Amino acid sequence: MSNLAIQIEDLAFSYPGRSGLCLSHFNLEIFAGERFGLFGPNGAGKTTLMHLMTGLLHYKQGSIRLLGRDVKKHNKAFNSLFGLVPQDFSFYPELSAVENLSFFGAWSGLNGMEIKKRTDELLETLGLNDYRSMPVGKFSGGMKRRINLAIAVMHHPQILFLDEPTVGVDVQTRHAIIAYLKYLNEKGTTLVYTSHQLNEAEELCERIAMIDEGNIIAIDNLENLLNHHQQEGLEGLFLTLTGKAYRD
Repeated sequence: MSNLAIQIEDLAFSYPGRSGLCLSHFNLEIFAGERFGLFGPNGAGKTTLMHLMTGLLHYKQGSIRLLGRDVKKHNKAFNSLFGLVPQDFSFYPELSAVENLSFFGAWSGLNGMEIKKRTDELLETLGLNDYRSMPVGKFSGGMKRRINLAIAVMHHPQILFLDEPTVGVDVQTRHAIIAYLKYLNEKGTTLVYTSHQLNEAEELCERIAMIDEGNIIAIDNLENLLNHHQQEGLEGLFLTLTGKAYRD
């Protein structure tokens, strides 16, 4: 169990006021150091699952453990284990890049010297150094995605959750973000990723789970799944397993 980054057992969850369970008897293990992908149609439960794993949503049945720690008992020390790159931007648009990173770095428990060093490093690495004093609300879409990522990794998390981290960006920005995520993984960060950019997912993910209606319908190494279902790419596999009907 020591090599598990995430362990989910018999998880059940439903949204208040909605009939039926969103997730029922859900089980999943993600190993430390993996680049793991969660895929499925809209409404399959991917974002809900990420929010449960990070404590943003609360469950009553089952258990979720991150690096051996119970999510239900999460506190500030627990929050330092992971970073979350949400699909929606999570920064203060009126603050500059430096001010945003300083705020979130302090919130994560970094001291002043650590904040300055980490801020300079991330702004340089993610190509934002020339815009460090600009309010991030004035950033381009790709720059906003990069500062969103920088905020999530400010405190060197051991697990990084990524919900559509490159939506709406150009090819150059997407390439740069994926390259940086691979670099983080090589340094030991476990990646848990979901996206509708299936070509990108093929490049990034080593093992995937296909989710539909709150259940895992396939889980394995991507190459094994493609071979088993006689598909050449993730898009074909996606359609084979989840069908072609509209889901929106």
